[in-house]
Amino acid sequence: MSTETQKSKRPTHRIYGVYRKNPDDKGYWNEIGAAWAHNDGKGFSLKFDYLPVNGADIVVRVPEEKTESQEGGAA
Repeated sequence: MSTETQKSKRPTHRIYGVYRKNPDDKGYWNEIGAAWAHNDGKGFSLKFDYLPVNGADIVVRVPEEKTESQEGGAA
């Protein structure tokens, strides 16, 4: 990935494979990679750590701050 296509080394978005049993289901979200926004705002560079199978939807989201419980800390 060239420096022209990313603002920083940290990804700007996370990529998820979302598996749903039916359209109303929130589904099971599995993080499968990361994305970096291009400097011109017209695209993304994507890196997949895992490719979903069996018809998963691909979703790109801005990463959220993890809470202590999400990081595996004591509740």
